[in-house]
Amino acid sequence: MVVRRAVRVIVVVVACILVTPACTASPTAGIPPSTAPPALASAVPDVPVGGIDPNTRFTPLTATILTTPTPVLGTDGKTHLAYELVLTNPSPATVQLGELQVIDAGSKQAVLTLAGPQLVASSSLLGGAVAEGGPDGEEPAEAEGGSEPSAQASSIPGSATAIVWLDVAVDGAPPAALRHRLVTSILRPGGPPVNVDATTNPIAVNPDPAVVLGPPLQGGEWYASDGCCVDDTHHRRGVAPINGELLVAQRFAVDWYLLDDQHRTRVGDPSQITSYLTYDKPAIAVADGVVVDALDGLPDTTSLPEPPPIPPITETVGNHVTLMIAPGVYALYAHFKPGSVAVQRGQQVKRGDVLGNIGSSGNSTTPHLHFQLMTEGTFFPTDSQPFAFECFELVGQVTERIWDDVIGLQPRDVLPYVPATNPGRRTNQMPLDRNTVRFTC
Repeated sequence: MVVRRAVRVIVVVVACILVTPACTASPTAGIPPSTAPPALASAVPDVPVGGIDPNTRFTPLTATILTTPTPVLGTDGKTHLAYELVLTNPSPATVQLGELQVIDAGSKQAVLTLAGPQLVASSSLLGGAVAEGGPDGEEPAEAEGGSEPSAQASSIPGSATAIVWLDVAVDGAPPAALRHRLVTSILRPGGPPVNVDATTNPIAVNPDPAVVLGPPLQGGEWYASDGCCVDDTHHRRGVAPINGELLVAQRFAVDWYLLDDQHRTRVGDPSQITSYLTYDKPAIAVADGVVVDALDGLPDTTSLPEPPPIPPITETVGNHVTLMIAPGVYALYAHFKPGSVAVQRGQQVKRGDVLGNIGSSGNSTTPHLHFQLMTEGTFFPTDSQPFAFECFELVGQVTERIWDDVIGLQPRDVLPYVPATNPGRRTNQMPLDRNTVRFTC
């Protein structure tokens, strides 16, 4: 509506100047450029001949992002930019996705190309049917309050929206800005498809590196479940409409599980909370900071090893502690054991201080520590930002996707595991999905 009004105003003004003599009485109409005020003359933009840039075209889809891409160095030695491209089809015709290229706006070289099955697997319709996930067709429950992974999208129906879950991994420094080239086909009833090849406007990449932290845990080998930067985890695809905004509040969250030397998360009866090796282990402050939120008193899960009923949104993260470690940087520790929270709101803490013990309160099936950085002091609403750890030892890799909600239902206690292909000490890196690490700082 605003664009339409603006166009009408321009048409009226142009017609007034060119056609209606009485309009020349306007104090600005018809002023030669040489007599225009200097300040106004210097502000005149370089308008293309005809008033339209020759590269301007109608596009079948609109493209927006949910966060500014922020670089983080992963254990694979690559710099990762994990973010979402939201594609909306404003027309009644279905638009088929053919190819997506992410382009370095500076070099104009493609840094990621998705097509065919890869593009379909990386795309999902908002509100689409839930795809089955997990072993034996088990569907993952809503984890930490986000939505479940939705149906893959090869095309976008009229008036529908899809998300492409992107992980751009590059060697060395990231691009300063990115563009997106979309090759699509408009499917017309009764007519041949119309192929469209269009490139979006550039988006800036955050020039600041990821925040570097101390360890959140002590001793042992820790399994980073549902971590950065793959697109098929409940953290990565946990999109939720909060206060009128689409948010991916857990984009870089990690669920931490302690393993023993046989690569087990539990020993004994999976229905007993004390069988899980993670239970009652301390979680520690990753940096100096101040406690902005601390909650205790919620019970642990009693439905082990089955998922619990989804709690109210206010109890999603269960007993928890939130630290402000810098302006606009908050560290969340979720699912503490009841009665174990060791700090209170307003308390100053030092790196390494014990904050509480790991439990299974809130929306948690088995004991684990949900850890992430946030841009707000609240889990909802917030944006999720990447982080790196100052030092740790990369040990191994869990080889299969096992949903957190079915980890206690596995027929074997031992996780499918291989040693890391490039093990050893790492500095200022982020553990990637299903890495196992030992914190050494």
